[in-house]
Amino acid sequence: MKRVTAIGEGKRRKRRLNIFLDDKFAFSLETDVALKEGLKVGQELSEGDIEALTTAELSQRCLNTALRYLAYRPRSQSELRERLARRGFDGDSIETAIARLKEQGLVDDLAFAQFWKENRQSFSPRSRWLVRRELKAKGIADELIERVVVDVDDEESAYQAAIAKARSLPLADYEGFRLRLGEYLKRRGFGYGVIKNTLKKVWEELKD
Repeated sequence: MKRVTAIGEGKRRKRRLNIFLDDKFAFSLETDVALKEGLKVGQELSEGDIEALTTAELSQRCLNTALRYLAYRPRSQSELRERLARRGFDGDSIETAIARLKEQGLVDDLAFAQFWKENRQSFSPRSRWLVRRELKAKGIADELIERVVVDVDDEESAYQAAIAKARSLPLADYEGFRLRLGEYLKRRGFGYGVIKNTLKKVWEELKD
């Protein structure tokens, strides 16, 4: 057994505490972890207690890292796992963090998929096929993807994408206009029939 002889605030990172056992520095902990575990001076710790504290510390660090990622935008479970693994966190810490985030409603693959689709429709319209492919790459389950993309209208999405792009294209040459806008829509995942109809519609609107 080892005795906690001092608990001091870290000099560089104030949200961390330095733990001294038997008058020697042993390890540091997130303040939240130390408070949650009720760590105090005079407490005796077994090797098992110390291991449990370091495990709790790692889980808290993993959770904090995940929260920082989520502060930028919603993320899928798969994205979080990949990013946290790249930061060197072990599988148990990652799964514990994700479970806590799911309990708090901060990670929800269906909500993420809905966010992704709506963001695309509002700012960068693309085909149902491409939205489906992007969500698949984000690790979203097929069942959830189909629930989300069912209302994506390729004709409407292609029109919205085309009308925004077409305003920056010269109208003097129809062939050049058709080729450039057609390639643009193709990169957005639209099929031949949709592209053909959209080009005709947009050209007639802008020409008039």
